[in-house]
Amino acid sequence: MREHPHAGEIWRHFKGKDYRIITVACHTETEEDYVVYTALATGRDFVRPLAMFLSEVDREKYPAATQRYRFEKVG
Repeated sequence: MREHPHAGEIWRHFKGKDYRIITVACHTETEEDYVVYTALATGRDFVRPLAMFLSEVDREKYPAATQRYRFEKVG
């Protein structure tokens, strides 16, 4: 099982950009966890299901990706 993101941490997307975790939030109806994060380059906020955030890179779609996972913790 992978480590979950926590507020304030920096995680790198497999395409190379860094993001700061704002929080992990729970959907009120489905109880699915979502990661809320900010792009360091632009300040734009994003939200993504935790399972997708922690998923492996699709090697068929992105064969040249150097990371194993969609997001990996920096440092």
